[in-house]
Amino acid sequence: MTIENARPGPPATSPSIVLLTLAHRIESELGAALAPLGLTVSRFGLLGHISGVPGASFSDLARMSGITVQSVHSAVKALSGAGLVRDTTARAGSASAIELTPEGERLMREAMKAVAGVDERLFGPDADPVQRQVADTVRTVFDGRSRP
Repeated sequence: MTIENARPGPPATSPSIVLLTLAHRIESELGAALAPLGLTVSRFGLLGHISGVPGASFSDLARMSGITVQSVHSAVKALSGAGLVRDTTARAGSASAIELTPEGERLMREAMKAVAGVDERLFGPDADPVQRQVADTVRTVFDGRSRP
């Protein structure tokens, strides 16, 4: 008499679960890399939006960041207090136009070096082949080119 293994096979691969798992790892690695610069992943993201869209309003930044305008006001106030951003039209009744200060630009350059290090560790030649394939796909879709 034979007994067959009645265990089911592996579950179907869920892109949502795979990407969520990878996103968690990326966020952890970025957090660790940005911490010595005094940045969190969220603040880095906000600085990146401000850098990418000079003159963005609080509403623009809220839409891009997926947070409330009130949260953007609080974060920008903190970034401004740290000398990283300024509001070029800070007048009552005027729409704000937020931009990086020279110190904010310097910090973003340093942060981008940290991001490059994370990219290298997670997606470079010595990384897991699946992660390299994910990176190649992302580059192809968003840049129109793949990794050399």
